[in-house]
Amino acid sequence: MANFKITCTVTAVALSLSLPALAQQIHVSPAAEVVEGTALSLRLSELPPLTSIRIVSSRLARGMGPQQPHQAQAWFTSNAAGELDLAARAPDRGSYSGADVRGLFWSMQLTAPSAALPPLDPKQQGEVWLQAFAGERLLVEKKLVLRPFAPEVQSRPVADFPGARFCLGPGAHKRGAIIVLGGSEGGSIAARTTAPLLASQGYAVLGLPYYSPPTWGAQGMEPAELPTLPSSFADIELERLNQAREWLARQPEVDAERIAVYGVSKGAEFALAAAARMSWIRAVVAYVPSDVVWEGWGMGVPQADTHSSFAWKGKPLAWQPYKGMAEEMAGFASGTGVHIRRPMDQGRVAHPERLAAARIPVENYAGPLLMIAGGDDQMWDSAGMARNIEASRKALGLPTINLIYPGAGHALSASGWAPTTGHNLGPMKLGGSPALDARAQADAWPQMLAFLHQYLAKPTLTSELSR
Repeated sequence: MANFKITCTVTAVALSLSLPALAQQIHVSPAAEVVEGTALSLRLSELPPLTSIRIVSSRLARGMGPQQPHQAQAWFTSNAAGELDLAARAPDRGSYSGADVRGLFWSMQLTAPSAALPPLDPKQQGEVWLQAFAGERLLVEKKLVLRPFAPEVQSRPVADFPGARFCLGPGAHKRGAIIVLGGSEGGSIAARTTAPLLASQGYAVLGLPYYSPPTWGAQGMEPAELPTLPSSFADIELERLNQAREWLARQPEVDAERIAVYGVSKGAEFALAAAARMSWIRAVVAYVPSDVVWEGWGMGVPQADTHSSFAWKGKPLAWQPYKGMAEEMAGFASGTGVHIRRPMDQGRVAHPERLAAARIPVENYAGPLLMIAGGDDQMWDSAGMARNIEASRKALGLPTINLIYPGAGHALSASGWAPTTGHNLGPMKLGGSPALDARAQADAWPQMLAFLHQYLAKPTLTSELSR
């Protein structure tokens, strides 16, 4: 009997040595290198069955300054077949909760200096590493690349507009165009990031800076990125958008009958105020919008002065005052949280007589409008103001889509795949939470793309007849 046991044991060992070891795999569909915002499925196979698997995600991402390493991790239990589908399986514990294929992406946080990192390449934008461990043993790792724009997109500067970028895919065919307006961050950030990303969808995109303030850096106050642009957000001329349209109309790849405006925050205020006065605008996307023109501000603008944020043909537009802005901004020095929404809400209450004149006459714009807003926006009440805009337009039957996300904050103009954990880390509070912001971004992103496709992808009858 003892010899039989020994023989069986030796035979089993021999069989195990002759079989290939299971090769754990991370399956990414449709591909491991895609344009940011592309829907992905992530699945692991050939794992040890019914085993605790720790997955760590790593990437370089911008927080309050330059790119720095960020990571997230979560523990899962593989099923009896040794498989794990991140879209269907909630983690047992970790950086996020609930089944979410994007969870290991948006929940990344700045790493500790001692953290073990994969070979992150600072020259590879959008690089993300996924590593799966059983205990401390690395089972499998895979590199993904969420490209900031499609490789065929070309981006070139525009001499007529400081800091502007014109982004275009290959081909000489005429296509719909988008003008991108960033928010109060100013400078060329939106032109460098949002413009090429939208151009990846097949549009001609002009990223149009219109304001460039001095900024705080590691060495204190730093000069404006684009010194020829206004350094204060005061009396910004809406006519700049007409000039941009005229420039686009001269480009052989652009169908001038199909131009949309995409604005975020103060850029959404700009877009709506312009659309109420410019009949050529085909469609408007307004992320976290305003229903009024607000008081201007900035260095060189006296607190008690009568400056508007925007002007039309040299004349300042009627504007809604703030109340208590200086007291709120003092939070930067005291270390308390700064909620810009508070002096705005207080200004509406204190000066109700100014609202009618300051209101943007959105009913003057007859084209389609898409708004995306957060119910916990702490920069301003984008949800409440979006509801006001919706009511004014729907009373006249004007095409309006209003996506309001309860609990989400101000930072919604993304696809849900980038880290959202830094939105409220600094003194300036944007509102929302990492999970709710990411969920709102991911829900709104495909709807925004579908909206643009509906109104820009096909030529209008007018543009067809003009050819």
